[in-house]
Amino acid sequence: MAGAARSGGSAVCRSRDPAVYRSRDPIRNLRLRVRIKRVSPAGPLLPRAPPLAEPPGRADGAEALPLRVTAGNQRAPEDEEEVAEVGWQEKLFSQFEVDLYLNESACQTPLDWQYREEIQKLEKAGGRKNCRIFTYTDHDRFTNLEELCQKVTDLDHEVPSYLVERMANVRRRRQDRRPVEASTLKSKIITWEPSEEFIKNNHVINTPVQTMYIMGDLGPYGKLGRREYENVLCTIKVDGNGVITVKPDFTGTKGAYRIELDGEKREVWEYTIENASAQVQPEEEEREQRVFRDLYGRHKDYLSGLVGTDFEMPLPGTLRLFVNGEIVSAQGYEYDNLYVHFFLELPNQWSSPPFQQLSGVTQTCATKTVGWGNVAYFCYPFTVEMFYTQEDEDSLPEWPVLYFEVLSLDFWQRYRVEGYGSLVLPAYPGVHTLTIPTWRPVELGTVAEMRRFFIGGSPELEDLTYIRIPSTFKGKRLSRFGFRTETTGSVTFRLCCLQQSKAFLESSALRQRMQSVLDRLGGFSQQSSVYNVLEAFQRARRRMQEARESLPQDLINTSASAVPQPLQP
Repeated sequence: MAGAARSGGSAVCRSRDPAVYRSRDPIRNLRLRVRIKRVSPAGPLLPRAPPLAEPPGRADGAEALPLRVTAGNQRAPEDEEEVAEVGWQEKLFSQFEVDLYLNESACQTPLDWQYREEIQKLEKAGGRKNCRIFTYTDHDRFTNLEELCQKVTDLDHEVPSYLVERMANVRRRRQDRRPVEASTLKSKIITWEPSEEFIKNNHVINTPVQTMYIMGDLGPYGKLGRREYENVLCTIKVDGNGVITVKPDFTGTKGAYRIELDGEKREVWEYTIENASAQVQPEEEEREQRVFRDLYGRHKDYLSGLVGTDFEMPLPGTLRLFVNGEIVSAQGYEYDNLYVHFFLELPNQWSSPPFQQLSGVTQTCATKTVGWGNVAYFCYPFTVEMFYTQEDEDSLPEWPVLYFEVLSLDFWQRYRVEGYGSLVLPAYPGVHTLTIPTWRPVELGTVAEMRRFFIGGSPELEDLTYIRIPSTFKGKRLSRFGFRTETTGSVTFRLCCLQQSKAFLESSALRQRMQSVLDRLGGFSQQSSVYNVLEAFQRARRRMQEARESLPQDLINTSASAVPQPLQP
């Protein structure tokens, strides 16, 4: 709130929101012009005092001259006005500070003695030029007290929280920030079990900020220099990134700010805040823009040199498949502390770079209850890069398969198999979220289940490719007669697939004539879709046949005879 009085305040003003600016220029070039003026009282009109004589040499329309305060001056002019131009962190003393620092016993710190010398020089030069407008810089005690007494809410009896007290004790200043050596290593980079006190102490920001206050002494004549009449006119804060916060904002065309005092006369003051910084000449601005363009151009060339200008393309007749995958979660399993072991099998005509890892193991994750089931969230990322080289134009490409097994750990670090599953990588690019059901081998009898519960042993597959068709199988028919399994839970994958090939750059006519890899992929996906439709029809036909066989024979004959016969000629 602009113009808010100090504790036990004597002013009422309108709330003004701060404005935030960003500048690349040095902050020392910032200058503000503050104009304050006493206007008509807000209460009953008082008898008007005779106007004082104009000072010699002042013409009509000239700028108001700064006023001098003397001990015997008890009557103020009707329309008192003062103008001050203030630079960044420029110190303008108030009447209270002049009286304070002239007393030698009140000077305790080196800053106090420095202010005493400056005030003595001002007195020898004829006194200070400012009367009511003065400043508090970043080094003054007022800045510390003002930050300490800042309120978070608008309650009159606000009780500050622990975080507010901690933030008030932090000196958010540039000069207090110590350089941190890049080579210095902390003894404990990660605190695995932070205490509540540790969390409270580290939940405090320490952004370097410099603050400056432009104040106004709005006391009556003869009572200047009293702290209860001091009011904040403007607050300026600047951080290390060039962000400037001005509260309230520059006046501009919005009109002057008003302050109503709560005294006997209920005096009303108006003040304006203007940006008085020197404007950049067109020649200097053009030269600065030229320097920035040259700097940005050099930086762009530097980045281009690091990245390179040649776009990496696969060889002709080669498809590059890049998969950013994530094992999201596993749900529906019997035991806790799950982890997933997976590997990728590449069919013929597929290859991967030598450094590419085609297998991995997730972290062990505890389950949590979500709805009616237990879910373990892994969020385990993996990346796979593969190449497909087309050798035979008449054959369809086989797609890579991701095999995985879900296991659980008990208290004694013994593992159990919870389920097996497989996933064929999608044949088209994009983002795919797939939930794959799993199963596990079982043995008959309660002894096997007790062994699984107490000892941890369970039937396992020696070859994980047995989940589908084993890679070593060369026959025509694969029999799994007598192999007992049971359905367990499911695992959710999220796959982001990217495909790259020079065939994608060819025109449609040339692509059709050359029967490129893209057409092969399209035929493969179409064939898969047709196969799925035919298989669905066959399942429906078998179900109808089974239902028909389960009906009584007389009902079938009755329904058959009820069919209308064609008319005889």
